[in-house]
Amino acid sequence: MSAVLRELLRVSEKAANIARACRQQEALFQLLIEEKKEGEKNKKFAVDFKTLADVLVQEVIKQNMENKFPGLGKNIFGEESNEFTNDLGEKIILRLCPTEEETAELLSKVLNGNRVASEALAKVVHQDVAFTDPTLDSTEITIPQDILGVWVDPIDSTYQYIKGSADIKSNHGIFPSGLQCVTILIGVYDIQTGVPLMGVINQPFVSQDLNTLRWKGRCYWGLSYMGTNIYSHQPPISKRHGSEPRSQLTENASSEADPSHRFSAVISTSEKETIKAALSRVCGDRIFRAAGAGYKSLCVVQGLVDVYIFSEDTTFKWDSCAAHAILRAMGGGMVDFKECLDRNPETGLDLPQLVYHVENEGTSGVDRWANKGGLIAYRSSKQLETFLSLLIQNLAPADTHA
Repeated sequence: MSAVLRELLRVSEKAANIARACRQQEALFQLLIEEKKEGEKNKKFAVDFKTLADVLVQEVIKQNMENKFPGLGKNIFGEESNEFTNDLGEKIILRLCPTEEETAELLSKVLNGNRVASEALAKVVHQDVAFTDPTLDSTEITIPQDILGVWVDPIDSTYQYIKGSADIKSNHGIFPSGLQCVTILIGVYDIQTGVPLMGVINQPFVSQDLNTLRWKGRCYWGLSYMGTNIYSHQPPISKRHGSEPRSQLTENASSEADPSHRFSAVISTSEKETIKAALSRVCGDRIFRAAGAGYKSLCVVQGLVDVYIFSEDTTFKWDSCAAHAILRAMGGGMVDFKECLDRNPETGLDLPQLVYHVENEGTSGVDRWANKGGLIAYRSSKQLETFLSLLIQNLAPADTHA
């Protein structure tokens, strides 16, 4: 059902327009922050925010998809609750109304009567967006709609979005922080098997026009179903960043280079010291730190690094599903980190791919959908096997069961 993917691309661009619009006025943006309730907090951050932009994006995706594919809306799940409390203590359920005027009226209640902000947001929400990709337009695949579930992360890396840094320099094309790390993630999975089928990653803030200060974005997608694997065309990395792809650097390096340092990885700034120490023995100085689970996964999709590794349990199904689907289409995937350490490759066990349809037992709130064993995102299974064997050799025995 490539029509679903085509519509997801369109709504992701609509969502990106909302994200960009909410950043245009700093004064407006200050109004759009509400702290998350206890059960919804991601424990990794001391202060976690729910922005109106987040909720608007999620509702726009949900309601546009339901309008185009009736019945799909009930299978669209996300991180954000669409309930707001305004300064008067009124509880408001945020939804997309049939008309721009009605949506503006509802937004005005959330924004304590700020008409200018409400009308500006309603206009973007109801603006039509055309978005096409020739590769996808020439493809027709039939996937039964009733097996589809959708995970949405409306604005991944909310902290970077709120902070709004626009002048961060990249390191070999990888941004450690800043607006470039913000992504809109939409992943489609099979509700019976939990296997990811389609993914869209929209990066709303890729380049900024220094005259108008307006941002342009970029969109990545992939589809993997019943032996059909297609994904968005990307310009070669050498053209994008003026340097060779990271995965080829050591092949062309002098013979003096340490042959074991043939991998590159992107990690979280909060990664465990033991993991970082083992990685430094495998990757040498080719370890990059970056914000946002979606963005780090995108670095693997883009070929800027070989793997994204995260050993903690603070990423969630909505963080990983989109990139996982794209990587599957490219011949890679996303696996459970702890299970990888525990498995015995000699017995020919399959790689423990993440699945998206079952809750974690004995948990509540967002933890029901956490990637409990951590994750590794990769582009090549063969490469991952080699990487894992080196990593395990360099981890202390206690760490392999951490």
